[in-house]
Amino acid sequence: MNETVSIRALLGQTAQAVGSQHEARWLCEVAVGLDGTEFDAALDEPATSGTVARLDAMVARYRNGEPIQYVLGRWSFRHLDLAVDRRVLIPRPETELVAGHAIELAAAVVGPRTVADLGTGSGAIGLALATELPIADTTVWMTDVDDAALAVARANLAGVGRAAANVRIGAGPWFDALPPDLRCDVIVSNPPYVADGSPELDGSVLEWEPRTALFAGPDGLDDIRRLVAGAPEHLVGTGHLVLEIGADQGAAVAGLFDADGYRDVRIHPDLTGRDRVATARRPR
Repeated sequence: MNETVSIRALLGQTAQAVGSQHEARWLCEVAVGLDGTEFDAALDEPATSGTVARLDAMVARYRNGEPIQYVLGRWSFRHLDLAVDRRVLIPRPETELVAGHAIELAAAVVGPRTVADLGTGSGAIGLALATELPIADTTVWMTDVDDAALAVARANLAGVGRAAANVRIGAGPWFDALPPDLRCDVIVSNPPYVADGSPELDGSVLEWEPRTALFAGPDGLDDIRRLVAGAPEHLVGTGHLVLEIGADQGAAVAGLFDADGYRDVRIHPDLTGRDRVATARRPR
């Protein structure tokens, strides 16, 4: 790319290179360091050599098959703009629905509320809870067994302003990361739920995203079983467990809840009508 081109020309060249006007704009905004109306106002300014170099590197990564979210280094989730890279899963619309169910259940709690996002990854669900629930009387725990993922979550925590004061971080597998005497109104998780060797998994996901956050045994339910079995000890009497599940796991997960005596078991669809979110109230 010519170092003396305008940002507008650079945008056009990038669109030709990646085959998408939308993704070209996202790439150029990150390379330039401006977005929205500020980017529009700078379109006729000359692109600096640093901008061109950054953009060249990003386009090369994209054309090599790296997901656009990782190339950009950020992605939106509900009202958040999150830093993301290969240490964590890419936030997806399905998980926004999971967060929405958890927020709705937690918002219905009268008085102080405690919620926990187990296996937080980038912090997407936990930070959505922290920023969308009332700041007063809310405590949010975000945990992960992977220190690299927690580093991403901490970086994103730094960007949520006042709501960060309500957030606690725990390191460790599932409930081991929580204080033993902690009781939550809502526990939510997007756990690994892909069956080992599943042919349904997109090749890009398999190549680029962390395997430890994807696979969960022969039927994909190993971690969900742990969460269903362990949650009652960490929920208040009327507390809820909220899980993201696979599109073919609704009946199996409902069966796990029923076998452990959970109440108000519900399987909720995603935007395509497939099973995606399981919610249930703690057993008596």
